Amino acid sequence: MMRTVCPCSIMASELVSDITVRIGTAKFYLHKFPLLSKCARFQKLIPTTGDENIDIQIHDIPGGAKAFEICAKFCYGMIVTLNAYNVIAARCAAEYLEMNETVDKGNMIYKIDVFLSSSIFRSWKDSIIALGTTKAHLPWAEDLKLVSHCIDSVASKASIDISKVDWSYTYNRKKLPTENGHDSPWNGVKQQQSVPKDWWVEDLTDLDIDAYKQVITAIKAKGMVPKDAIGEAIKAYTYKKLPSLSKVSMIHGDAKVRAMLVTITCLLPSEKGSVSCSFLLKLLKATNLLKCGEMCRKELMKRIARQLEEASVSDLLIPTVDGDTTVYDIDLILSIVEEFVRQDCKNAQKHNGGEVNDHVSAPSASMITVAKIVDGYLAEVAKDPNIPVYKFFSLAETVSGNSRPVHDGLYRAIDMYLKEHPSLGKSDKKRLCALMDCKKLSPDACAHAVQNERLPLRIVVQVLYHEQTRASAAATIRADSIGIGSYESSRSGATTNTEDEWDGVMAVEDLSLSKTTKLDKCDTAGTDREKNHLGNKGANGRVKGGATPKKAPGKMTSSKGQAGERSSSDSSDSAILPSQEHSKRTPARSTTKSAAA
Repeated sequence: MMRTVCPCSIMASELVSDITVRIGTAKFYLHKFPLLSKCARFQKLIPTTGDENIDIQIHDIPGGAKAFEICAKFCYGMIVTLNAYNVIAARCAAEYLEMNETVDKGNMIYKIDVFLSSSIFRSWKDSIIALGTTKAHLPWAEDLKLVSHCIDSVASKASIDISKVDWSYTYNRKKLPTENGHDSPWNGVKQQQSVPKDWWVEDLTDLDIDAYKQVITAIKAKGMVPKDAIGEAIKAYTYKKLPSLSKVSMIHGDAKVRAMLVTITCLLPSEKGSVSCSFLLKLLKATNLLKCGEMCRKELMKRIARQLEEASVSDLLIPTVDGDTTVYDIDLILSIVEEFVRQDCKNAQKHNGGEVNDHVSAPSASMITVAKIVDGYLAEVAKDPNIPVYKFFSLAETVSGNSRPVHDGLYRAIDMYLKEHPSLGKSDKKRLCALMDCKKLSPDACAHAVQNERLPLRIVVQVLYHEQTRASAAATIRADSIGIGSYESSRSGATTNTEDEWDGVMAVEDLSLSKTTKLDKCDTAGTDREKNHLGNKGANGRVKGGATPKKAPGKMTSSKGQAGERSSSDSSDSAILPSQEHSKRTPARSTTKSAAA
């Protein structure tokens, strides 16, 4: 649509215009003298002689017709209104028209520069608004250092001591008591409204990613803002610009989103804990699905490994990319856990002066936490029938056995995998179960294991053996402390666990034994073992009290016939051995085996 503007109509309406300036679809009917007195560019374009009407077409003036109209009004001496939204465009247009001091004193460039320094750059909000408008006027705004001035203004204000923040510091904040007309004096002294350290975070979310990157970089360079505040700012910006971050499939394939994710990853502070592990894992999930590049992916994995103990199992459930048969990307998590183990080992070496013995040194608290997280993750991915056993095994063994004070979580994961993979071979079953230390299973886990048809018979027998050893040791300590006479009344208390969940890992529904059933089987197992191993007399109170396993070996023989996987090849390995003797199967236990039969 054609637009016609004649700024001279107010001051000199009786004069006929002698120059027409065309900018896009807009036409400006002007006069030579006002333009020549202020604009050096028009001095080059307009001849000083000749009365004919001159038609000039301008294509590349920054700010377009609106910015030119402001400059034209200034040439005519009219009042122009400048604000944070149009000042950058007007300044660039004035530079294009060469409205500088060599042409006329107090020209437009000088006036705008004074307005910027005295008003715009002193205001927090106006600096942000002006910075947001610079993108439309590149490269002029950059060459004139308007972008750098805006960035420095915003970064300086964000870095100021919060005790000195007295302006309206956020668009959406609640009003101060004084602004509501209510002073809140205390002992005659007015209370000062406290300003949060992240007061500036919300306002910056209106910037585009390029401007935001420059501001955050400048804030970092000043070194006055805590790293966790910068991390929270980046997190708030990410959720504002990518509200569907947790549902990346909705924005799959968007090049702008990929570029934004890469930039956000590069902006993250390098210090541990500056952002939450959960947020890092969400970024990794997004970058993995959108294929943002290997460097971005590796950087996030490295950061996640440094604080993996903060993660939750749900955060680790990262879907695989297209083309993979598994539901979750277990390889990605394996790489993160391996990186965590390497970092933890390095930290242990520094703490111990460069020498670490994996078999002797106690695991760190972080390692113990990560081991529990890994076991929970394994229990979830085990439900996927397409997860190959070697991947499951590799992740499980990445965390050493001594990092698991209790092996209930690992047992639950293995049992879940065996349940979802019924066709698994005997050798793979034994390999998986070898990851467990039967001595580190809780009583409830043992009760579940001794009647678990999915476990190899050899593992069940080991569980029985260690339960018997543990009960015997507990009974001995009890007898020594309170005397033999009161031993019978305390035996059930020493071997019965009244909790329905073990170690917070095994779910209630996974335990098929009720409390009463377990007690009944304990009594039966004790009687059978006394008959088979000790004769009718029994040795003494110590041995008698120790025979309290959850299931008798005689019942193991019957269950063997029920379970198809417990064949004669399994029973040949069913000698009662401690877990550390797995690899040493000797025929010396043949009498025990025959007794158990």
